[in-house]
Amino acid sequence: MKLANQSTVAGFILLGLSDQPKLEKMFFVLILLTYLVILLGNGVLILVTILDSRLHTPMYFFLGNLSFLDICYTTSSIPLVLDGFLTPRKTISFSACAIQMFLSFAMGATECVLLGMMAFDRYMAICNPLRYPVVMRKAVCVSMSASSWLAGGANSLVQISLAVQLPFCGDNVINHFTCEILAVLKLACVDISINVVSMGVANVIFLGVPVLFIFVSYIFILTTILRIPSVEGRKKAFSTCSAHLTVVVIFYGTILFMYGKPKSKDPLGTDNQDVSDKLISLFYGVLIPMLNPIIYSLRNKDVKVTVKNLVSQKCFPK
Repeated sequence: MKLANQSTVAGFILLGLSDQPKLEKMFFVLILLTYLVILLGNGVLILVTILDSRLHTPMYFFLGNLSFLDICYTTSSIPLVLDGFLTPRKTISFSACAIQMFLSFAMGATECVLLGMMAFDRYMAICNPLRYPVVMRKAVCVSMSASSWLAGGANSLVQISLAVQLPFCGDNVINHFTCEILAVLKLACVDISINVVSMGVANVIFLGVPVLFIFVSYIFILTTILRIPSVEGRKKAFSTCSAHLTVVVIFYGTILFMYGKPKSKDPLGTDNQDVSDKLISLFYGVLIPMLNPIIYSLRNKDVKVTVKNLVSQKCFPK
């Protein structure tokens, strides 16, 4: 990634909650505990999907990818946020800001695509069970996973490359906890129409298309489930995709809430809204990765049994 030489700023100041120091200490403890839960929960899920041969199936392969992705996503930003809560002067170099933006943007786009891949896996398992072992063989699953990571990385490379080429000749204060790309673009002293159009196209591809794909997939899934004659059979079929559906609703629901809520027109309420927007964005970055392993553990009998067996083997060996 080539950084723009024409930029007149060597770094940025992350505003965070500088004007509310009492909140910083409270949020430091809260975010730190949440981050530890994310590492533990997702780490355990990755471990059980590797160690238990019964979980060597496409669904758990993608689940392991999702857990690893959540760890990478939070690690790309949370340590910076925690450091900002403790440091009076919250500065970050231009290159470090670009790298952090790239990683966060890449992980977010990758998760959108990966959730779509997981929906396809559930569609094949429920709607085409006889073809499922052939279509969703290991080589195909690896290719699907790799393509989601490559697509997310390529999209991020394009967006961040366009962003770092902008001249930042004015205020270098980012009104956020991290180098959030929209907050950074506001500091550019030239027209950012190209960036806006590029991000709009990316949103259609990485948000709109996966949502549409997931929606259509679940229409077919629900139609197939309703055709199952026995109640027990319908419950069993739905239980295999309920966790994924829950994660999708929370993930995209939070995004729609963040970017779809109306902006305040009252100048006096702008500061309060800025704080609320930053906090919503912060909790979005930690809430989803924390909930994913909890949802998949609570709603998945195989995962719960495997975790119990591993704990009993390690803590109560025979």
